[in-house]
Amino acid sequence: MGLNDALVELTGALAGFTFAIQNSHTIALLGLITGIAATFSMAASEYLSKRQETNRSEALRSSLYTGLSYVITVVFLITPYFLIENPFINLGIMIGVVILIIFIFNFYISVAKDLSFKRRFLEMALISIGIALLSFGIGWLVRTYFGLDL
Repeated sequence: MGLNDALVELTGALAGFTFAIQNSHTIALLGLITGIAATFSMAASEYLSKRQETNRSEALRSSLYTGLSYVITVVFLITPYFLIENPFINLGIMIGVVILIIFIFNFYISVAKDLSFKRRFLEMALISIGIALLSFGIGWLVRTYFGLDL
């Protein structure tokens, strides 16, 4: 759950920031702040959700796994923005990383649970990329209509 949420949420945020801000270092810092806040939120939500079903230690373990998968995903997605100056190249790299993570995750799940890889991979990839495109458009609207110029 943490991985899926991180991919969709942070991919969308970074895509929107990319067009609205167009400064890789600033995008990286905003992505880091957004990612850390979302990590805490997701881990806390997972704890509360699991606490209804299990004991405290199981809920804590589940929230730690969720938070860890989320923060690792954040690091992978924002790293290009720290390393390369062109934000649009970084966006392309980040989308490639997202697709790679989705591929690996779905390959593992499909083997472990004997599920259809293709259907799960396409669904998850289309959702993540679709949210990124919508957020990129929102970034364009914000930059254009609110005169954002950093």
